Amino acid sequence: MSWNTAQELLDAITDETGREVFDPATGELIGKAPVANEADLEDAIARAQAAQKAWAAKPVVERNELLVKAAEAIEAAAEPLAEILSREQGKPLNGPNARFEVGGCAGWFRANASFALEPETIVDDETQRSVMVYDPIGVVGAISPWNWPMMISVWQWAPSLKMGNTVVAKPASSTTLSVLALGHVVNSVLLEDLLIVVPASGRIASKLASDERIGKVMFTGSTEVGKTIAREAAGSVARVTLELGGNDAGIVLDDADPAKIAEGVFWGAFINTGQTCAALKRLYVPASIYDEVVDAVAKVAESTPMGVGLDEQNVLGPLQNKEQYEIVADLVEKARSAGARIVVGGNPDPEQPGFFYPSTIVADIENDNPLVAEEQFGPVLPIVKYDSLDQAIEWANALDVALGSSVWSSNEERALEVASRLVAGTTWINSHGTLHPAVPFGGAKQSGYGVEFGVDGLKHVAQPHVITVTK
Repeated sequence: MSWNTAQELLDAITDETGREVFDPATGELIGKAPVANEADLEDAIARAQAAQKAWAAKPVVERNELLVKAAEAIEAAAEPLAEILSREQGKPLNGPNARFEVGGCAGWFRANASFALEPETIVDDETQRSVMVYDPIGVVGAISPWNWPMMISVWQWAPSLKMGNTVVAKPASSTTLSVLALGHVVNSVLLEDLLIVVPASGRIASKLASDERIGKVMFTGSTEVGKTIAREAAGSVARVTLELGGNDAGIVLDDADPAKIAEGVFWGAFINTGQTCAALKRLYVPASIYDEVVDAVAKVAESTPMGVGLDEQNVLGPLQNKEQYEIVADLVEKARSAGARIVVGGNPDPEQPGFFYPSTIVADIENDNPLVAEEQFGPVLPIVKYDSLDQAIEWANALDVALGSSVWSSNEERALEVASRLVAGTTWINSHGTLHPAVPFGGAKQSGYGVEFGVDGLKHVAQPHVITVTK
């Protein structure tokens, strides 16, 4: 099956009696998303449960083949999928945005098909042989967010399916059409009821987490909602993977070249218009090169085009929703009122349609300012001056979230030493937020638990099973 246009794909998934969905860049109506109720969720779980045993019984080579077919189907529908994503989420087609995200969906399906999770011999001596194998869990409840709605969904779907589980997926309410479209394309090649997307409310999603037929819950989103999901899942002792909020710190060392790191710093912070859990959200820079770093990053911000996503020249878009726009605007105003310097940005155009907030660099700001201490999740980067590297490390580690972090230096040995002192799920050196499907990813502290990606990610959507033979 093929879809030549985004409208053809939208026609296949929209519901004339559903909820209206508007473009965050223009305010235009995109379509009407179906709204699932509790009976729909009940039916989806029952169907997924009924399909799971036959799916798990298939050889892993057959499951891998279907994952590859899913990748091919996504690639065949890449442009319609990217257009729907751009119109609903707001991210531009170009840059590390809509086309990039759709390509990542295909890439992650292919990567998971290639991973091999072999039985592990733990003990083999004169008395016993103990082997660890990994069995399917059953039905996985996958709850995805609105910032990378397609790609994060695939991060949940692909490993779960590969390991013989079936999936009931609940997309974010504000990006329902994107995930429905992706699921529709993937289901054109999958067997029936392996993947069921349920466009339900957050209230109904809590029932997905608490249902005793759900063996595993995967959730990406805010820390507060993640805590609720964990509590709901505890009733049935379902396994849980949580990838939650972050407020990632970057530390620039005094040997860094401001001109060389500026673009990497900018995209580490502003990818997806800053709406990324593991984006760089606070940057610590030594006094000796502070002004040079601020100016270099500001120049990149000023030269990076922002606008409607379907315009090919843009690489930054709007905030996805009004609530997030208001959070960002409020935090910048608090910084301004406290005496921080707005280097660029900070003055949205009230006449511009959509939820556009300009790329904003904030300097001369205190570490305890709300713009630094709270996750802004938008196109704003506060840059904090430090005199002591020990102080910068202490500041970086002080918060109760710890998803990612980064160190920027021309000396790898020094950077590695600083990285070893940071508390985070991932620390990057001379980049921030770059992900690879084979490299495990997860959070520390209240940024969640469990890991995704690679062979370790497969283990987290499987039931470890030790088989011991007594000799």
